[in-house]
Amino acid sequence: MLSFRRRFRPDPASPMANVDRPAGEGVSPLEHRQRSETRAELLNETLQLASYSAITHVVVVFALAYMFWDDASRLYLGCLCVAVSLIIVATLWTTWHHRNTFRSEVVERVIQRGFWICKVLALALGLAWATMPAVLLPPSSGNFRMIAAAITAGLISDAYVVGPIFSVSLLLAAPIVIGAFIGLAGCEAPFGGYVSLLLGVYALFVFFSVRRMSLLSYQRIWQRIVVQNQGETIGLLLNDFEAGASDWLWETDAQGRLRHVPARMAATLGLSQRALQDRTLDDLLRGYAAPDGTDVGRAALLRAFEARTTFSDLSVRLRTDMGVRWWTLNGKPTFDRHSHFTGYRGVGTDATDGREAQARIAYLAGHDILTGLPNRAAFQNAAEAACGLRPTGQPRIGLLCLDLDGFKAVNDSYGHGTGDRLLRVVAERLRAIVGDSNCIYRLGGDEFAVLQDCPRPEEVERLAERIVADLRQPYHVDSVRLEIGVSVGIAFTPQDAQDPASLLSRADLALYSAKAAGKGRWCCFDAGLEDRIVRQRHLDAAMRLALGTEEMQLHYQPLVDLRSERVIGFEALLRWQKPGEGWISPAEMIPIAEASGFVIEIGRWALHRACADALSWPGLQVAVNISSIHVRCPTFYEDVADALARTEIAPERLEIEITESVLLDRKTEVLDNLKRLRQRGVRIALDDFGTGYSSLSYLTDFQFDKVKVDRSFIRDLQERPEKLVVVEAITTMAHALSMAVTVEGVETQAQSHILGRKNCGTAQGFLYSAARPAAEIADLVEKLNARAEIAHPTHTYSEAAE
Repeated sequence: MLSFRRRFRPDPASPMANVDRPAGEGVSPLEHRQRSETRAELLNETLQLASYSAITHVVVVFALAYMFWDDASRLYLGCLCVAVSLIIVATLWTTWHHRNTFRSEVVERVIQRGFWICKVLALALGLAWATMPAVLLPPSSGNFRMIAAAITAGLISDAYVVGPIFSVSLLLAAPIVIGAFIGLAGCEAPFGGYVSLLLGVYALFVFFSVRRMSLLSYQRIWQRIVVQNQGETIGLLLNDFEAGASDWLWETDAQGRLRHVPARMAATLGLSQRALQDRTLDDLLRGYAAPDGTDVGRAALLRAFEARTTFSDLSVRLRTDMGVRWWTLNGKPTFDRHSHFTGYRGVGTDATDGREAQARIAYLAGHDILTGLPNRAAFQNAAEAACGLRPTGQPRIGLLCLDLDGFKAVNDSYGHGTGDRLLRVVAERLRAIVGDSNCIYRLGGDEFAVLQDCPRPEEVERLAERIVADLRQPYHVDSVRLEIGVSVGIAFTPQDAQDPASLLSRADLALYSAKAAGKGRWCCFDAGLEDRIVRQRHLDAAMRLALGTEEMQLHYQPLVDLRSERVIGFEALLRWQKPGEGWISPAEMIPIAEASGFVIEIGRWALHRACADALSWPGLQVAVNISSIHVRCPTFYEDVADALARTEIAPERLEIEITESVLLDRKTEVLDNLKRLRQRGVRIALDDFGTGYSSLSYLTDFQFDKVKVDRSFIRDLQERPEKLVVVEAITTMAHALSMAVTVEGVETQAQSHILGRKNCGTAQGFLYSAARPAAEIADLVEKLNARAEIAHPTHTYSEAAE
């Protein structure tokens, strides 16, 4: 008894602790409604049980009057019969009235009134019956006293009948128990004392039993209502899900027959729901399977069905009258309470649009939009495969690098639109010459490449001769006769190079040799072209000496806010004036430094010099372009920290520019160093975004502060709208990832206005200034800001700095 009470005793804050209280104080609307429904059901059950016991009370009272008619007061017996009968009539009327009321509405006011009426009727009936033992027990003889005691015990046990509401049971039984004690007190000893003791034990048993039954009744009704409400909610959600979502719910029986066929599922196959009803999912998949039998998803799904295992995100290809459709299915087996398999239940999605979009994205990622040829990324993959380990006896691979002669003149004379159409015609001619378009690549601009198996070098040379001869033939584009040529450089793997970079580099050397020889011809790589390597070694030695002198300098190009056109910072650019030779191009210098590793020393020097120079530019940032080799160096973080400590410049004013090649190998220490720098306050920018190996996955591996759009997208921005689309897409993506955007190579005011309207943020280019020595920066800032003040008088410096 005690353990049961501990288990079922309601928490004071729970609905079960307030059975007799109105359901409205300190509870949620849902709990309020559930409590009201529970109380209403309790009242309903109590009234129903009371109506069943009403006839018993009438029969008992008249039987009692008949048996005691000659041995007790007839007036008392008559009054008892009338009183009990009136209370029973009131009880039956109350039951009928509330049953009709609950059919129309269930409100708290009606429930509360019903509880009070039940309590009043129970108390009245208990008081009426309480007189019976008090009046009849003392004067009665043995047999009649036994009858009176038995009736009293039976009336006390009637508390079980009205048990759903404990207070009602208590109000009925308590007066009868008290009346029995009064009657027994008038009986002679020891009968009265013995029976009183037994009556007390019996009354306590009835009390705790009725209390337990009341709690069980409340718990049973409460859980039933909660489950019913949850079932209704789930049903509504499932209906809304099927009506508004793109997914659908499916269900099969133990034999695999579809029991629930949503309209959306049938529509993907161009069928009606009735046509799929009772059809097995296995037969459906087999009937619409691809004839080649290569659908891996369908085979995996059938295996899951046979093993009765759960599956998720299985893609199945179906061939329908409307074309190929793709389903993505999730499902799990269902079992009854006896662990018998009853079928499958799951969710399906028509993933056709997503598949087509992925295929389109994959195609665009590996193909040039203009010509439809594989692009530089595809070339890189093919070149890596070509330079990989090849079994003995496999033919060598020849790389032909093509550069159109005179193409720039076509662009300058007839516009880039004509130039684009010319490139398309050139691509078609290459397809006709080579035969397999999958081995022709557009590397960019007017540069193409061809990777060709060649058992003998002569075959590639004949192909190069044909390319040169056919591509020099006149073209007719837009009713204009155009004449261009092509120069071809050839390198072979494995004899000339064994890695893609070297293969392309040596083919480029051969191409430059062909152009230097007069263009319109082809040239194979040979060792004589390695003279360039000699110069590279000479420059490598000279730049090591130049770093400690004034020969090597940092010049600074302004970064301008596109809204206010005020200067917000500078990018540090390396310059080298070699005695006797003049300015050495960074494009020639940096690759040499990277190849030798000296670029790390240059990077350390540039960090210190740029931070020191920036101390004289209050409030302006300085950006330093760091080589990928230096960034991968384990000491890179310490190099930056040392520059900040020695110059005492605020970390927020320093911006490190890296290229996406840094993240190609995804080394943990590289990402850790960059993250530590960002935590310190240094800004990290992704330079030349949109070129080379661009991949959106880099932006999920590391949170950049800024992306810099390469100047190749800004060039011809007005003439080629697709470039503006790319810039706008990059800007939108960057802003969504909380990154700023800087565009490089802005040369005209029109470009600046267009980019400003696209919310590009900041820009740099010759429109504002070329890179200047540190000594000229103060005057340059004053000049550019003064010009910006005239053009945008409403912008303040603080607005520009944002």
